[in-house]
Amino acid sequence: MNTNTRSIGEQELHAFADGRLDAARRAAVETWLAEHPDMRQTVAEWRIQGEQLHHAFDPVLDEAVPARLTEAAKPASRLPPLRMAAAIAWLAVGGVVGYAVRSSVPAAPQPSASLARQAALAHAVFSPEVRHPVEVGAAEETHLVAWLSKRLGAELKPPRLSAQGFDLVGGRLLPGEAGPVAQFMYQDARGQRLTLYVRRDTQDSGETAFRYTRENGIGVFYWLDGRFGYALSGEMEKADLLRIATAVYQQLNP
Repeated sequence: MNTNTRSIGEQELHAFADGRLDAARRAAVETWLAEHPDMRQTVAEWRIQGEQLHHAFDPVLDEAVPARLTEAAKPASRLPPLRMAAAIAWLAVGGVVGYAVRSSVPAAPQPSASLARQAALAHAVFSPEVRHPVEVGAAEETHLVAWLSKRLGAELKPPRLSAQGFDLVGGRLLPGEAGPVAQFMYQDARGQRLTLYVRRDTQDSGETAFRYTRENGIGVFYWLDGRFGYALSGEMEKADLLRIATAVYQQLNP
């Protein structure tokens, strides 16, 4: 066994998922993960969860401190020290509880909005990978499609995009908000990558609109079709991505 990988534990795996390791340790962890595919999937899920948390809560860091807290914390307050500390504590707890309650009641987002966000996060995590961009490669496409179809409970058909200059690299299984999700990855001759994110919902939303958004530089065309949600993600111009998304849609709906 390689001595560099012998002592890898959960704490270092979390540091790897968070991007907090130096180059030497990162390479050691990558080598270890290549030999432990189950843990590699777990670490990938940690990365996605971390990205989701950052996306949801990073904006809170830029919010101004509520005036009631800054007033209560002023040294000039006439409250006795113990009462002042208690007041600050209660105000802080009230603010946290209030934020939690407010956050627990969503502002009725579009049904497919989370689809685009999750697809962009998954693209951002896996498209830069050099050694392990997919879980099952295109050389085993029959196995890949059968496996993902079984896990999602429906027959999947990865589109052919060679006419658009992209070939299938492979795919992987990802955790979704309501169950397993499939991700297919494509690459062109220049190494540019696209990912098709496929989600199966518990019920037919009745929504079929073709939508576009950008998430941190990643363009996403996404749509719902019956009980399936699709999102094509790539770092390219909107018009180019639309051309490919149209080809995907046409193949899925012949």
